[in-house]
Amino acid sequence: MGALGGHKGRPYKAHLSISPARITAYRILRRVQAGRGFAADLLQGPEASALNEADRRLATELAMGILRWRGELDFQIQEISGKPVERLDREVVDILRLGVYQIQFLERVPKAAAVDQAVEMTKAARKRSAAGFVNAVLRKCSRTATSSLLVEEGLGVVADGSTTPGRFLSRRGTTPPFSELERVRRATPAWLLERWARHFSPPGVTGADVAARLAWASTRVPPTVLRVVKPSADIARLRDELAEEGIRTRQGMFSARALLVESGNPHASRAVQECRVVMQDEASQLIAGLLAPRAGQRVLDLCAAPGLKAGQIAQMMGSGTLVTCDRSAARLRTMAHLLPRWLPKEVRQLAVQLDASQSLPFRCRFERILLDAPCSGTGTLARNPEIKWRLRQPDLERLAEAQVKMLRSALASLSLGGRLVYATCSLEPEENEGVIERVLGESPGARLLSRAEIETTYPALSPLFDDQGCLRTRPDLHPMDGFFAAVLERTT
Repeated sequence: MGALGGHKGRPYKAHLSISPARITAYRILRRVQAGRGFAADLLQGPEASALNEADRRLATELAMGILRWRGELDFQIQEISGKPVERLDREVVDILRLGVYQIQFLERVPKAAAVDQAVEMTKAARKRSAAGFVNAVLRKCSRTATSSLLVEEGLGVVADGSTTPGRFLSRRGTTPPFSELERVRRATPAWLLERWARHFSPPGVTGADVAARLAWASTRVPPTVLRVVKPSADIARLRDELAEEGIRTRQGMFSARALLVESGNPHASRAVQECRVVMQDEASQLIAGLLAPRAGQRVLDLCAAPGLKAGQIAQMMGSGTLVTCDRSAARLRTMAHLLPRWLPKEVRQLAVQLDASQSLPFRCRFERILLDAPCSGTGTLARNPEIKWRLRQPDLERLAEAQVKMLRSALASLSLGGRLVYATCSLEPEENEGVIERVLGESPGARLLSRAEIETTYPALSPLFDDQGCLRTRPDLHPMDGFFAAVLERTT
């Protein structure tokens, strides 16, 4: 077994008694804390993939659960130890978070095992002097009602460390139990709660209640969703095939080709391996659908990597030219590996590295443009929980300025009568309607399609359109990520 990790190029001492799942979770947390990746991506990396199924599932539960509940875990550590986490060594903090999470959230992990493993990890991380402190804090840590609540929803782990099946992906209970309100609020930065309370309070509902619902949604395990790649696929037959492999699915709420996984491991299915289905959240699937590309058109996908929406657009086109762009050469390389699997032969695809906030280099104009803009990602906190600990309020203004520049550039390359879809996976008004209002205010030759117009084409999506005709999904209201999309048309 490898060591826990490294410090300034030196490996930590290996301890054979520490479970590989806990070591992997610790290493992932350390990388996330250093800003070197997202946990969801790291959990698909070589180290986690090399674990057996039980250890892989436990490592996932530990890493993702700790990031979702980090604020509450830090509160508990400070309450028990009397010391703010900022004054503790970062390695010790991550080990304490691992221990507290297992004790308070994973009912079927014996407390003694969680304590002993944490002490051994402290020694292996070259923090032997802190081993007694870690032992004392975790022994004082008690189980709470939260653990019973989460096990009830299928989020516990059994004795061998694997996660329980069944309702693991349940989205029931979008309102936190009253007894858990404070813990839920502590699991989200106060400035985000304040914003959500201010921006999302409908008549008759207090802002604090809405903010608590959104915070609760960010701690839930999001559903695994599949998109059936080919429009002509027999979805009923595909579901039967998946069921034979032990993968139970149900139809999505709004996307005709979305399948929500209720149980089983779709990663190992033939359909995934043969690229007949891809993993893509249902809200994300709706965005490309709004573009409505037609056969033979020129379509521009800005900020396209890793290519899921581009592949969906290509399948919808059937034929024509698809230009996919991204600022990152590394992300373009990833897309170059994935996208050909989903391209119809009649679709010509060109990849271009560019900064979408600058003037675009194309001599032609495009009938369809998708701008899925880089954003704060606050609609995906359950899937990428580290975002809420990295994001700062000034980041929203900085992102909005870049998004405005991107939308201006995109509109300049849109043909007369062409359609542009502006989308983000953010909940924040500055990145959504704020960007649309600013750009349309200075662009008399473009307009926002009205709700009446957009509903005529997409009647099934009617519950998701606001009064202005913009699509909005929210993780506390729908079993999917939070997305915003506006459909624009060039008139002159």
